[in-house]
Amino acid sequence: MAADAIVHVIDDDEAVRQSLAFMLRTCGVTAKTYDSASAFLDALPATDTGCIITDVRMPGMSGIELLKRLGQLQINMPVIVITGHGDVPLAVEAMKNGAVDFLEKPYEDELLLGSVRSALDRSQQTAARDAKRAEVEARLATLTHREREVLEGLIAGKPNKIIAFDLSISPRTVEIYRANVMTKMGATSLSELVRMALVSGALTRAAGG
Repeated sequence: MAADAIVHVIDDDEAVRQSLAFMLRTCGVTAKTYDSASAFLDALPATDTGCIITDVRMPGMSGIELLKRLGQLQINMPVIVITGHGDVPLAVEAMKNGAVDFLEKPYEDELLLGSVRSALDRSQQTAARDAKRAEVEARLATLTHREREVLEGLIAGKPNKIIAFDLSISPRTVEIYRANVMTKMGATSLSELVRMALVSGALTRAAGG
């Protein structure tokens, strides 16, 4: 669990908010509290990677409505939903709308902490994946148009001579472009180059094109 991870606690009941925040902080987890879903959304530009714990029944925007809004905003923080006894249908709806877990009141502290740890691990993996994608896309941006065409041929599984035929250049020229692509992308093998293309989505685009 990342040391700088933040858990965003959303509940209209102040006692619940403070109790949850105290428990998390006691376990070394940074917690921020909000008295409504709207208050959390207003603070979004200042939030960091982490996870969200939200009550499902709240005045104004409910936990379900918050999940839908987060989906529209493409906010990928994992969401844990807290539900009252007998709210299983709401919990199922929450899962369908992207919640990673739900806990019924009264819940055990250890169960909640386990869910939070799992959500924060997921958040950290997503952040690392996004960083890797950004790095690969930055390298792709350094390729010339012709290098990009050769790359698309390579990740489509075409041998050099077919790429050469398609682009009306010599196989030797393809080898030169291929070497340039490998250097610029920082790839040591064709399989690594293909993995990079998968990360960026370039492989899918090339296959589609």
